[in-house]
Amino acid sequence: MKKMLQRLKLVASPKTVAIVGASPTPNKIGNVLMRNFLDSRFPGKICPVNPKHTEMFGLKCYAKVSDIPGRVDCVIIATPAETVPGIVEDCAAKKAGGVIILSGGFEEVGRTDLAQRIKEVADANGMPVVGPNCLGIYNPYTKLDSIFLPTYKLERPKPGNIAFMTQSGAVGSTVMDLAAFYGLGFSKFISYGNSTVLDESDYLEFLLHDKETKTIIFYLEGAKDGRRLLETMKRVNKVKPIIALKAGRSMGGQAAARSHTGNIAGSYMAYQAAFKQAKVTEAEGISEVFDIVKIFDQPKPKGNRVAVITNGGGMGVLTADAIESQGLALAQFSKETTEALRRILPAYGNVANPLDLVADAGVEAYGKAIDACMEDQGVDALIVIVLLQTPPIDERIIHVLTAATGRMTKPVVTVSVGGTYTESYRKVLEGKGVPSYNSPLAAVKALERFVTYSRYRESLEAK
Repeated sequence: MKKMLQRLKLVASPKTVAIVGASPTPNKIGNVLMRNFLDSRFPGKICPVNPKHTEMFGLKCYAKVSDIPGRVDCVIIATPAETVPGIVEDCAAKKAGGVIILSGGFEEVGRTDLAQRIKEVADANGMPVVGPNCLGIYNPYTKLDSIFLPTYKLERPKPGNIAFMTQSGAVGSTVMDLAAFYGLGFSKFISYGNSTVLDESDYLEFLLHDKETKTIIFYLEGAKDGRRLLETMKRVNKVKPIIALKAGRSMGGQAAARSHTGNIAGSYMAYQAAFKQAKVTEAEGISEVFDIVKIFDQPKPKGNRVAVITNGGGMGVLTADAIESQGLALAQFSKETTEALRRILPAYGNVANPLDLVADAGVEAYGKAIDACMEDQGVDALIVIVLLQTPPIDERIIHVLTAATGRMTKPVVTVSVGGTYTESYRKVLEGKGVPSYNSPLAAVKALERFVTYSRYRESLEAK
């Protein structure tokens, strides 16, 4: 298995890619794959494989993988299930780095015989196989892209430090598209489907040693080996935070998972207990995954004391309620901070936490208030609420908030609630690495998860 994981690096960062099932016919999977590699200007060698053609897109087309001269690092297979075992055998004979099988029609439809043949060849040759029944791997750093969905329909995320591993291609593609929309960067995207050869524990182990990855998102329906997964999560989560989204909580969901990837979802309570034991952060839905992951790139808070800055009193009250409900605490401002804040507020203003800068507060007031709270040793994190609809607030607020998060001394999250105008600002902030939320509760829940994980890491470092 160690050999397979070492060779998986070749698959994720290949110099030569073979696409089996490549096609000149528009809208076929093999055609989309070829166009994606060509349009992204993949820097390595692209080898279409299809015995019906000798040339494709101006490239020499081969009858089989073993006909390709030189080393082949990554083979992407998009052909009918019955043909796949023979192709995998040919890849093994060629000593290819590894294989990504996009084709469906294996365990999920009862064809365990085909899956077993693939596994036997892979195990005998130490050859990593991703899938089958998956979207495969996307690596923005090397431009490997086995996602058979056109880029004009599914935008690809920019390079970053978040890895996303998923059993479901549908969930994965949705998360990928949203990540690109909000400007979040990915280090790796791994859709592994039926996990016939490599399973979720193997991919976690791979990402643990991936230099571009700092945070891991993990969508799981059912594990092949629950005990091994628990031990792997414990080991990985100590170094890189894991954010898990578990599907198949209900009986109906568990049945759907079985027909989807051929995996038994198992008792949700058992997985929930495993997440708690491994100190893995669990999300309750796709939206919450994004709420949580974007804050994990912030500096770790030293405690749970939160300062709230707002230009709308009611939003401050709602945030205070959320802070208490999630087990965090409102920070008590020091005497020096109180004096500094008093000089910022108008005569009728009141220094308190939440700090209401009042509706006529401008960008300068926000900058000064953030500076004061940053200096206060009794403040561990800041929630900055900006009602962008008020006349004094303009585009300069983006610079103020970006500068605050750029200091990397305390976590800063922002909350802005509104329609089209507000959402356009939030998207800009997200793209600049400023965690932004459209409700106080979402921001506080994400901050609480981050505080909890930070305490866990601090306890490990203290040992």
